[in-house]
Amino acid sequence: MSNTPDSLPVKPTYEQGSTSISSDDISDEEAQVQLKSSDQDTAKDNVKDGRHTLATLFKYSYSLVLLLFSVIVVTATIFTDQTKMAADVNSAVAFILLWVLTLWLAFMEGGQGCLVGLQPIDKTLYAQSHPKALKVTKLAHEGNNLERFIVGRQFLVVLVIFVINMCGSALKGASVLNLPDFMVEIFINSGVALILMTTILGQLTAQVNAADCMLDFINNYVMLITTHVSLFIEMSGLLHSVYLVQIIFAKITGKSTDTQPTRTIPQAIFFWLRIVFSVAVLSFSLAVTLVALFDGKTTMYSGVPEPVSVTLLFVLMAFVGMMEGMQIALFAVINMPKDELKKHSQAAKVCDLVFSGSHLQAFLIGRQICVTCCMFIVARVATCSVDEGETTIFGVSAGIQNFFNTGLLGAIITTIIGSLAWRIIASAFPVAFLSNPLIYLIIRLCLFLEASGVCSAAWVIALMHRKVARYEPDVTYLGNPDAKESTKHQLGDDLELQES
Repeated sequence: MSNTPDSLPVKPTYEQGSTSISSDDISDEEAQVQLKSSDQDTAKDNVKDGRHTLATLFKYSYSLVLLLFSVIVVTATIFTDQTKMAADVNSAVAFILLWVLTLWLAFMEGGQGCLVGLQPIDKTLYAQSHPKALKVTKLAHEGNNLERFIVGRQFLVVLVIFVINMCGSALKGASVLNLPDFMVEIFINSGVALILMTTILGQLTAQVNAADCMLDFINNYVMLITTHVSLFIEMSGLLHSVYLVQIIFAKITGKSTDTQPTRTIPQAIFFWLRIVFSVAVLSFSLAVTLVALFDGKTTMYSGVPEPVSVTLLFVLMAFVGMMEGMQIALFAVINMPKDELKKHSQAAKVCDLVFSGSHLQAFLIGRQICVTCCMFIVARVATCSVDEGETTIFGVSAGIQNFFNTGLLGAIITTIIGSLAWRIIASAFPVAFLSNPLIYLIIRLCLFLEASGVCSAAWVIALMHRKVARYEPDVTYLGNPDAKESTKHQLGDDLELQES
C-alpha cells in the first residue's frame, strides 16, 4: 500500500446522535475508495508483478470474459432496437448516451473520494502542476460546498443510472445473438449484463485509480462541470426534503445540526420554501409512480403482479437504504468503548464480522455491487412507461407523460427515501441501526459477492487505464507523507467519518 495522503489511516470517532448532513455523514463512495485502497494496491501489484494464485488468476479471467460478453450483449440489444431509448429515439443515440453516461458516472464515483481526500491538503502544493484540479477543489471546498456537492451528486448518480437503464435494459421479450433461453433470462431480461458493465466500468475501475491518484483524476473540466451541476441541483431545493428529516432527527436526539451556516431571515425563508417545494415534489413523484405501478404502466419485468411491484419497490428502497446507512453506522461506532458496545450483542456481532481481517474492504466492494444491482431493479420498477395512444397517468398531456417516462420522478424518490434519509437515521442511531438482524445477513451477502470475483476485472482495467492516462500517485506531487507527520495527523482528524 502506497503511503499517499488519501490512504492514511482513518480514525473515526463515536458520536451517538449526530444528524448533520455533511461529508462526514453522507459520503459513502469515498470510503469505498480509501478504505479498500490496500486491497486495490495488492490487486494492482499482483497484475503488475505477476504474483498470482490460481484463484486470483481465475477471478481476473472469468470476470474479464463476463465483462466482454456483457458489453457485446448490451450492444447487440441496443442496435436491434430492443431497449426503450433505442426503440423510442434511435439506436445510435442510445449507444452513445450509454457510454457517455457510463464515463460520466466514473468521474462522479471517483471524483467524490478525491474531493474529500484532498480537503485538508495545502492547495499550493498542486496549484501549478494541476491547475484544473485546483479550480475543482477551490469550488468544492468553499464554505459548506462539499456537503452540498455530496447531496446533489447523489441525485445525479441515481438519475444517471436510471437513464443508463433506459438506454441499455432490454424490452420485454428481447432476444439477441441466438442465445439460449436461459442465457437470455440471465444476462438480458434480468439486466445482469448491463449491471456488470456499469459496476465495473462506471464505478469500481474509477474508484481504484482515484484511491491514490486523486490529483490526476480530477484534473479535468469534466469534474469541474460535475461539481457545478451537483451544487446547482442542491441549490434548486429538489432534495431539501432530506434537510427536514435531518431537523426532525436533530430534535429527537437533542443534537444541533452544526454544518449549516447561520441564516439571515431572507435566507431562512428561502430555505424553508425549498423544503416545502421538495416535499411537494416528492409527494407528487410518489403519487405518479404508485398509480403507474398499480396500472401496470412501468418498465417492470413482465409477468409480475402490480401489488408485488409496489411491494418490491419499497422493499428494495429499504434494502438499499440499509446498505447506505450501515456504512455510516459502522464508522460511527468504530471507536466506541468495547464494554459499551458489548451491551448490544447484535451490533457487537456485526462489528466483529466487519472489522476482522480484510472483511471491511471486502464488504465495501461487495456493497457497491449490491447497491448497483438494486438501483437498476428500482429503476425498472419505478420508471413510467406509457406508450403513445394509451391513457396517460392522471390524464395529463402527452408531453407531460413523456416527461414522466424519463424516470426523473423515480430518481427523486430513490435518492431521498432510498438513500439520504437512511443515512441520517443511521447517523442518529448507529447502535440501534446495527442491531437490526438483517444488517448481519446483508454484510454476509456483500462478503460473498466480493469473494465471487465477479467484478475482479476492475483491477485489470484500472491498471490499463492508469498507464494510458499516465496517472501518477499523489505522493509524486505532494511529497512523502512519512516526512510530514503533522500532515498525517491532520488527515486522520479531517477525514474522520468522511468515508462513511
